[in-house]
Amino acid sequence: MLRSMKDLEGYAISAINGTIGHVEDFYFDDEAWVIRYLVVDTGAWLLSRRVLISPVAIGQPNWADKLLPVAITTEQVKNSPDIDTQKPVSRHQESQYLEYYGYPYYWLGDAVWGQGAYPNMALPGVASATGNRQVQAEHVLTDAEARLTQNDDPHLRSCKEVMDYHIHATDGDIGHLQGMLIDDENWRVRYLVVATSNWWFGHQVLIAPQWIHDVSWPDAKVSVNLTRQAVQDAPPYEPAAQLDRAREAGIYKHYGRAGYWADELIRESAVSRQ
Repeated sequence: MLRSMKDLEGYAISAINGTIGHVEDFYFDDEAWVIRYLVVDTGAWLLSRRVLISPVAIGQPNWADKLLPVAITTEQVKNSPDIDTQKPVSRHQESQYLEYYGYPYYWLGDAVWGQGAYPNMALPGVASATGNRQVQAEHVLTDAEARLTQNDDPHLRSCKEVMDYHIHATDGDIGHLQGMLIDDENWRVRYLVVATSNWWFGHQVLIAPQWIHDVSWPDAKVSVNLTRQAVQDAPPYEPAAQLDRAREAGIYKHYGRAGYWADELIRESAVSRQ
């Protein structure tokens, strides 16, 4: 099911032995368009320290109570690597974080989560309560490989920071980024919610990340391979209405694009056969 990023903000994060805090922001991978980390405000118990929580740790959500349970302890969180969420997260910092919790590197492998299409497939067993750094042998990098990843651009962006980015069609501006819709199974960003009110009164539309041609981070601008007329004529997005597969198919049909669901099934089958 697709969830609004804004609706997920404020969700409580519950550890094995207590509450960690509440979701404040998300880091997404600007190449794969996947939520890699939830930024959690820990509140009074850790002096409002911001910590990262990987979707790998998330169990069955309690949507009614707006609660996301995670298979880690408060002690693990307390002793986890301190990452300044107000600055870019380097690949080296990510490596330290993932090794601490015993998670594999998601950038290794052919699937969106490295070895699988879903975060809970990335690791056969969750890290122990002591937060040890032991990982399964097949996920351990050699020293040489680890050095190569230290200076890699992690391509992580804050969801909040990209809000209000201008959206540019092939023939002119069409609106600004107002939100994102996230797949609650694999944490992919399925759609950008674009407000076109400055051009067409009260109109919101959905644009898939696959249709993005370029993102200029310094200029805060997203360019898409769509015309202004195509966007203007697109089915309007109604936040109060559930976006089911039939509605999604209507959006893709309007733009003359194949649905992502067919391609992903093929890729998942290919990975599972390896």
